[in-house]
Amino acid sequence: MKHYDLIIIGNGMAGHRLLTELSQQASKPRSVLVIGEEPGVAYNRILLSPLLSGEMEEISAELSTEQWYAEQGFSLLTGEQVVSIEPRKKQVVTSAGQTIGYEKLVLATGSRPLLPPLEGRELEGVMSFRNWKDMQQLRSIGLGGGQAVVIGGGFLGLEAAEGLRKLGMQVTVLQRADYLLNRQLDQVAAGLLQDELSARGMAVLTGVETQSLQGDGKVERVLLKDGRVLPANLVVIATGIVPRTELAQEAGLQVRQGICVNRRLRTSDAAIHALGECCECQGNTYGLVAPIWEQARVLASLLSGEDDNYTENPVATSLKISGISLYSCGDIDATDATEQVYMDSDLKDYRRLLIKNDRLVGVVLYGDIGLGPWYFDLLKTQQAVGQWREQLMFGLSDESAASEAA
Repeated sequence: MKHYDLIIIGNGMAGHRLLTELSQQASKPRSVLVIGEEPGVAYNRILLSPLLSGEMEEISAELSTEQWYAEQGFSLLTGEQVVSIEPRKKQVVTSAGQTIGYEKLVLATGSRPLLPPLEGRELEGVMSFRNWKDMQQLRSIGLGGGQAVVIGGGFLGLEAAEGLRKLGMQVTVLQRADYLLNRQLDQVAAGLLQDELSARGMAVLTGVETQSLQGDGKVERVLLKDGRVLPANLVVIATGIVPRTELAQEAGLQVRQGICVNRRLRTSDAAIHALGECCECQGNTYGLVAPIWEQARVLASLLSGEDDNYTENPVATSLKISGISLYSCGDIDATDATEQVYMDSDLKDYRRLLIKNDRLVGVVLYGDIGLGPWYFDLLKTQQAVGQWREQLMFGLSDESAASEAA
């Protein structure tokens, strides 16, 4: 039986980032095996939308080559799934029947699409948009034209919708909430976004719910709860994600929403860690890159013998659709906050800053987002802004910046 100092289950973005961080450690584990159920090397999932639309070559999304794994001393096993973990024996068993031993194990199993219990979900032409295979299938269908309905007006749904639109499909987005990206934007910024998407030829319906998907073996239409019927030869469900915890549960690890870890990213078994979308730390689960990158940095340090802890930090979000710039961070629904708002209707430039106790607590930008990183830094550091509050909306002048630096 083969045995490794470290086995990483999952060759997605989180697992690959952990490898990248380990490669920079002076005393990394001597033998490392990465097991990925998808064929091929790790890829950048964020780029699935431009890959779908054909704006980018597939090779451009690869995070590394097979040669890189070998050069770093990492063993790579792809196209094979871990089907069970035996913590007492410190072994994993794969779908090919291999039993492999470990000293330390990392679960980076990611997430799966959250699929609502819709009638007709099993019909041909009803898909998710989560991995490389999904992207390729959607592109194949999209190139044939027709009408697509995307259920979900979050980041992933909008990116899928735009990719399909660029392939030539007539696309309708269904959003259950009253406006798009309701967790990241306010109603004004969301309205500007919807106007832009509509101008591109995309139909957006907000405040609607799907009743069922209908068709004879293959999806043909979407029935809404208000009685409207939308023709569709493709339906993409993008209503969220759920941490993949099945392996951990079967192995007896503590699981709530995600695989429970402490600030050292350790599960209820001292030899097993978890990071990324599959884990839950202090009640939080993850779907954005920034906290997962920090988890990878901390875990690489711990696995290399250093002492470190993971700490939650604010995160900023932006949409990955060409020609659309939006940015948000912090608490955009903060109560008892003072608002500063700027709007240029002609330029479609909107800014909303929320200030509480002389600190910036929330930011929403649409159009010109150049000041986003500066605002985010002010928010993270909780620097008092009262001394130049009048300049906050448009940035510090050179003189003010020099004075602040001094």
